[in-house]
Amino acid sequence: MNECLVGAARARTYPYGTRHTPEMIIDLSRRAYEYRTQVLRMVYERKTGHLGGAFSAAEILTALYFHQLRLDPDNPRWEDRDRLVFSKGHACAMLYTVLAHRGYFPVAELMTFRALDSRLQGHPEPAKTPGVEVPAGPLGHGVAIGAGMALGARMDGSRRRIYVVLGDGELNAGVIWEGMMLAAKFGLDNLKVIVDYNGVQQTGTTAKVMPTEPIAAKLAAFNWHVTEIHGHNMAEILDALDLADEVHGRPAVIIARTTKGKGVDFMENSPVWHGGVPNEAQFQSALVQLEKGAALWQA
Repeated sequence: MNECLVGAARARTYPYGTRHTPEMIIDLSRRAYEYRTQVLRMVYERKTGHLGGAFSAAEILTALYFHQLRLDPDNPRWEDRDRLVFSKGHACAMLYTVLAHRGYFPVAELMTFRALDSRLQGHPEPAKTPGVEVPAGPLGHGVAIGAGMALGARMDGSRRRIYVVLGDGELNAGVIWEGMMLAAKFGLDNLKVIVDYNGVQQTGTTAKVMPTEPIAAKLAAFNWHVTEIHGHNMAEILDALDLADEVHGRPAVIIARTTKGKGVDFMENSPVWHGGVPNEAQFQSALVQLEKGAALWQA
């Protein structure tokens, strides 16, 4: 059976600095699809959750936790660990799945998602869930929180890096741009932001709800180093994360162009699946499609 459904052991990791081999890219890309399958089962079982934004962030989170971030699941509060601020907290089913496979808590616990008294709440909470760095619910606070963490790391003389994962719908919030200005003012080159730019939010497309384009030019005007990538291309993600580490004197942002509901044809690019739950027929169809997606990445 697929490791993401029953596995208890940690998945293989690729320590920061490891060369991006074809084998690594294939392995991480396959896992992203397997983790989508896990999330699908969690949401279907509990009849609540957010599939669309979880699916769009699968490759991003897999790359971060299994290659980029310096951390220790056996010592979750290690002072010099890198921090991941998961600002789009409603998509936490994918965050929980990645954390479990990284070794923060048992994989079997994932099926308690959103159950009464579960540690895996509908929005992440660090006091309950190992590996979660900040609480997330109201959108828009991630950059400001990350900037504070990055400034604190500088004051401490620490080499820890701060990563923030945003949804593009969050860019509607003014506090995001205040955080962007603060990070640029202090030249926080230990702050790396990844925008999961899937183009769809709860009530429609971002272009109609609150247009953000030209997003790259806007962020560059705020004196951020900007990289645009295909957010489901693992090689591009890994390369962009490496490039962000080479930026000095200002913060770096990666605009990851993704697809809401990636991997399931009837979910892709649809606001229905921001928080929609599949019926039995839809669940079975989605399961087949995701398993086929994972099979395409078999080494």
